[in-house]
Amino acid sequence: MTERLLDVHQVAELLGTTVRFPRRLIEERRITFVKIGRHVRIPESAVSAFIAERTVQPVTTRLGAPRRAA
Repeated sequence: MTERLLDVHQVAELLGTTVRFPRRLIEERRITFVKIGRHVRIPESAVSAFIAERTVQPVTTRLGAPRRAA
């Protein structure tokens, strides 16, 4: 296996969050993780997938076009 396994501090740094956020993702089973003894590691691909799944593309609208009421 050549994929890097990251600890929660490294994941928090990649995501630009506190350590609490990746820990909560693990606790809620919202991200793939690996348990090695009492240590928890997150595959780099799982972090990339997490980011990709939550990436929102911008909406492009014509300038000056009236907005439709909902």
